[in-house]
Amino acid sequence: MPLPAPITRELAHTRVVTCLGYQRSDQLWDIEGRIVDTKPYRFPNKDRGGHIEAEEPLHDMSIRLTIDLDLNVVDSEAVIDASPYNYCKSVSSIVKQLIGLKIAAGWTKKSKLAMGLNSGCTHLSELLGPIATTAIQTISSARLMNPRQDRAQQSPPRSNFLNTCYALAADSPVVKEHWPEQYRKEVKQENKQG
Repeated sequence: MPLPAPITRELAHTRVVTCLGYQRSDQLWDIEGRIVDTKPYRFPNKDRGGHIEAEEPLHDMSIRLTIDLDLNVVDSEAVIDASPYNYCKSVSSIVKQLIGLKIAAGWTKKSKLAMGLNSGCTHLSELLGPIATTAIQTISSARLMNPRQDRAQQSPPRSNFLNTCYALAADSPVVKEHWPEQYRKEVKQENKQG
């Protein structure tokens, strides 16, 4: 179902984030993320020859994290194909600081610290959230499709995924059905006034 019809408006900015997960031939996984920002109008920019054309990427940046089945980052690369300043392109090597981290609870804080504030790139750092989600989805799918591992051997959702959304709440019917050992029946108290 689409969103309700909006009032009259004019497009001012488009951001497209694309993430892909790949299984490699060496039993590792590549998770790639790309962010592209465009404007529907031409605007001035000294570093890009005087202006950036309408629909020409203001930002076009990509990251590849190579991870193992336990979500440990074993390699990382970044490319900045378009940025508003030429100087931005020199920061792509900062992603090497992610090697050794694990996509798990605390990933957002640890990865942002590794990427630095004024020593890194905001847009590359922003990509790390959707890349982490894509990594989890990619690895989860691989575990479900592994024919050598039956349902009884599959681990329950990691504790850092329980209670992270409505469906994965410890008292939800989803957790009760799929991971009954993690299910916790909780009595919810209603706020009573008076």
